[in-house]
Amino acid sequence: MQGSLASGVLLLCDHADNSFPPGYDSLGVAPAQLQRHIAYDPGAAGITRLMSRMLGAPAVMTRYSRLLIDPNRGEDDPTLIMKISDGAIVPGNAGISQAEREKRLDSFYRPYHRAVDALIDAMIEAGKPPVIFSVHSFTENWRGWMRPWHAGVLWDRDPRLAIPLLNGLRGDPSLVVGDNEPYAGALRGDCMYQHGTMRGLANALIEVRQDLIRDEAGQAEWAEKLSAILSRILANSRADATFHAIRYYGSRSDRAPGAAPAAGEHGMDNAQIDPRTQTELEAAAFRRLVAHLQGRPDAQNIDLMNLAGFCRNCLANWYQEAALEKGIELSKDAAREMVYGMPYEEWKALSQPEATPAQLGRFEAVAGGKNH
Repeated sequence: MQGSLASGVLLLCDHADNSFPPGYDSLGVAPAQLQRHIAYDPGAAGITRLMSRMLGAPAVMTRYSRLLIDPNRGEDDPTLIMKISDGAIVPGNAGISQAEREKRLDSFYRPYHRAVDALIDAMIEAGKPPVIFSVHSFTENWRGWMRPWHAGVLWDRDPRLAIPLLNGLRGDPSLVVGDNEPYAGALRGDCMYQHGTMRGLANALIEVRQDLIRDEAGQAEWAEKLSAILSRILANSRADATFHAIRYYGSRSDRAPGAAPAAGEHGMDNAQIDPRTQTELEAAAFRRLVAHLQGRPDAQNIDLMNLAGFCRNCLANWYQEAALEKGIELSKDAAREMVYGMPYEEWKALSQPEATPAQLGRFEAVAGGKNH
């Protein structure tokens, strides 16, 4: 769908349709099964179209069923082409040849991702790297269990869009909002990994429960709700420096730098590790800790202080002190940005709510109110 390249928002709908291209005859799947979530995300396309108009933002939407090939999976993902999906057999995918798999990749999967990349490139060229907002829906019932969430926000390590989106949705007391529910937001090779994580763009995926958006009225209600929240988020005075900046946070689905399979029971002991290797291992562990904290902004500094006597600011201080010992002049702000993955004041605005009286009372008792 057309939209302004300067809108700052790119909408995606990976599972928009349950149609099939000529020659595939619905892969032998019964019509009733094609109305299920196994074939597409009911309601997601309607929300995406409406949001595109409301925000004046471009949108990329799939034209064919996920049963043909799932654009929200990596090319090497075993669920890219499903032979059985939630108990439903897909006859046209049984015994699929490598040649047919490659044909579907070339004809339906890669063109979708090329279209997304082309729009991202054009928006960056226009001077405003976009936030990527992907619209999905989920079933209200999973194997007899009624899911409690009205919506869920899926995200990986980049908190820039996800945290304010969660806060915006939770501002409505009538909503139950999942944080990486009903699915996890870190999937190596999926659409957000390819176009958000790997390109350093702020991103989030919204899942809306299908019973709320089966009709046009429900889709309009959610499109208005989500468009209003996004508009408020992006109206922030620091929007260009926060949401429209290119920053690389990595993914929880990636192996840690230098990681290798776990050593067997006859691995080295500490005495056999030379000092240089030990320093490298300690540095790798520190990087892993920093990456973990960047992916868990919900773990508040005051709670870390109350429970463990240290917080992100302590790590930044220790990093600064270590630099000074090496004769390197490093400012406190620079050290904090290394730990937080963004300027400290920006992180506070995005991720640090007002401390509760109970938190402050505990902090006074444990740390004597020492401020970092």
